[in-house]
This record gives sequence, structure tokens and C-alpha cells, in this order.
Amino acid sequence: MIDWEPLFLTFQLALVTTGILLLLSIPLAFWLVSTRSRIKPVIEALVSMPLVLPPTVLGFYFLLAFSPGNAFGAWLNEWLGIKLVFSFTGLVIASVLYSLPFMVHPIQSGLAGLPASLTEAAYVMGKSKITTLWKVQLPNIKASLLTGIVLAFAHTVGEFGVVLMIGGNIPGKTKVASIAIYDEVEALNYQAANVYSTILFIITFCILLTVYLVNGGHLRRFWK
Repeated sequence: MIDWEPLFLTFQLALVTTGILLLLSIPLAFWLVSTRSRIKPVIEALVSMPLVLPPTVLGFYFLLAFSPGNAFGAWLNEWLGIKLVFSFTGLVIASVLYSLPFMVHPIQSGLAGLPASLTEAAYVMGKSKITTLWKVQLPNIKASLLTGIVLAFAHTVGEFGVVLMIGGNIPGKTKVASIAIYDEVEALNYQAANVYSTILFIITFCILLTVYLVNGGHLRRFWK
């Protein structure tokens, strides 16, 4: 008998994470494209670190930071009543940080690729930077936005190391599909593991195929 709860929890986590990432990544990508600050390389390096660091490394430091045994985790727990370790909220925060480059980079690439004359014309017409971003630039990088949304969503669905370290394996709370697959393989229940894997494979394939068809291969051009 298949437990569907890990799948529902996985897609709930992916949806929440993707929504938060979209809100955070648009202003961050805009700042990275427009700034001349000396700390820009540092911020870009920090944003990109999840691309090269093993997930368990990030998960370990998230675990230390969020643990009630440390100052930050103790402050959250004592003053705000928030417990991030082994909780869905902790999974969301860790997932947002871990999937950040998959949303920021496509948006940053799209904004950087816009003709300078487009934004200059908006400024000449008296539009502010914020108005230009929302009314002019973002409507012209819909493909990049869609790419970032899909990559962030798919990356969150496939998370394992980070969610295992920070969330553990609590049914109905932090046990997502990737953890469920691992559990079934350890129990030699390959049939159940195959069902979970097949469902994730089909859903992610359909999402990516739809984006390729709509975007005309923008994902392929982004990764080249």
C-alpha cells in the first residue's frame, strides 16, 4: 500500500519554496544586474554556492544554525516560539537557500540580456527604477521567469541531503518523497520505491517538456 502523503508534502514544499524564491529573486537579480558595488562578486559567490557544495554540507550548517542548542536557534525558540529543526518551516527556509541560484541566475541572465535602450527609454519618460522593472523589464523576460520557476520547483522536488539533515524523517511533517524512496530501498521494498520514483519522473518530465514547448528551448540556451 502506497503512502501518498510524502508526495503531497513534496509538492507543497516545492510550491511554497518556489513562491518565496520568486519574490526574493526578482529584486536580488535586479540589484546584481544594475549595481556596481564592490561586494557584488561576494554576493554572487554566496548565491551560487549551493551549485557546488554537497547538500549535506549546507544541511549540516543549517542544522547547527537552527538547533535550539545554538544562540540563533535558541533565540528563535525562546522569543518567537519558532522551532526550525525537524519542522516544515525549517524545510522551507533550507529549501529557499538551497534552490536560490536556480531562480536568481535565469532572471539575472534575462535582465542582463535586455537592450539598454529599453530601460533608458523608460527612464527618459520619467519612470522610476521600480516601475521600469515591473512594467518594462519583467514583461520582456517571461521566458527567463518561467525557466527560473521550473528549475527551482524541480530542484526542490529532488532535494534529499538538505531535507534529510534539517527535517529528518517525520511522517506527515518532514518526510518528503525523496526520503520515502530512500526508506523503501533500505527496507528492500523496491516496488514502493519504484512507484514513488515513477510518479516523480513522469511529473517532472511533463513539466519540463511543457516549458520546452512553450519557451522554444530557452532552458537549453540558458545552460549552454
